[in-house]
Amino acid sequence: MAALSTARRVVIKIGSALLVDRNSGALRRDWLDGLAQDVAWLKGQGCDAVLVSSGSIALGRGVLGLPTTVLALEQAQAAAAVGQIRLARAYEEVLAPHDITTAQVLVTLEDSANRRRYLNSRATLEQLLSLGVVPIVNENDTVATDEIRFGDNDRLAAQIAVTVGADQLILLSDVDGFYSANPAQDPTAKRYDQIDVITPEIEAMAGDAGSGLSKGGMKTKLMAARTATAAGCAMAITDGFVLRPLTALENGANATWFTAQSDPQTARKRWIAAMKPRGTVTLDAGAVAALQRGKSLLPAGITAVGGGFERGDSIAMQDLAGHVVGYGLSRYSAGEVAEIKGRKSAEIEAVLGYPGRAALIHRDDMAL
Repeated sequence: MAALSTARRVVIKIGSALLVDRNSGALRRDWLDGLAQDVAWLKGQGCDAVLVSSGSIALGRGVLGLPTTVLALEQAQAAAAVGQIRLARAYEEVLAPHDITTAQVLVTLEDSANRRRYLNSRATLEQLLSLGVVPIVNENDTVATDEIRFGDNDRLAAQIAVTVGADQLILLSDVDGFYSANPAQDPTAKRYDQIDVITPEIEAMAGDAGSGLSKGGMKTKLMAARTATAAGCAMAITDGFVLRPLTALENGANATWFTAQSDPQTARKRWIAAMKPRGTVTLDAGAVAALQRGKSLLPAGITAVGGGFERGDSIAMQDLAGHVVGYGLSRYSAGEVAEIKGRKSAEIEAVLGYPGRAALIHRDDMAL
């Protein structure tokens, strides 16, 4: 089973029931202080951390005096608007004493479904992590409707784990793992320490959410596990109610680990290689040699462009003889590439009239 202390990048999902007292609607500050200590420990191990946190609606409904039952859409959006600012401030307050800078990132399903917006989200998160920031990610409940919702933060956390190339995803839950039945109803239910393959039998054991504050149940956690493990990210379900849940997990607390099918980089490159290319770029000999040394593809190395691709589309990279050397996700449209091909990165803004990215295809977005 995985160990947190060996992780390079971890996404931690925090549910509403952990953050907000069900009876009073107040923030559980002592719990959040403990989580901040855990995050500081992870950072001290050289590990990047991303928090995917519910809680805005639960906090906001307490401030507005709304019931704990299911809210109408406009009530939920109002509660989210009031609660989100309090949630962000709470994270900033508990992490600042550890010299950790936080950032708020609000997303909707469209940010992952639309490739251009997905690439923007990925670039932003990658930049934040490279600067040592801990992003606090949540669904943008103030504007999201049922049609554009992830619907629960388990699946959102899995998508974020894929986006940032995390090697571990930790779901802090109200149960200490995946059981063969609901342990609150069946005392003979068996907890699994490790699941290597999500079989139909495993799926049949999953139930739905049981809390008025939370939306995720075991079904959504299994969906999250499928997404994460296919992308090379191991996933754990563990009890989040203890004051130092990540330390407890590292010290052997009960959990169910879903094993990754590969490593994140291999899985991503396999995904890119499987995409249908929408166009081509022809590379000079210097650019081909640079790719083979692990470099990104710069506009200066492009001699020709073909196809009608848009930013975020997969394109084939070929040498001067027409042999395909790899595939990658373009950071520019075909029209833009036609204008900047053969140009140095410093010339891009003058040619296009606006700042652009230095690389046409970043090395993390290509499969040779």
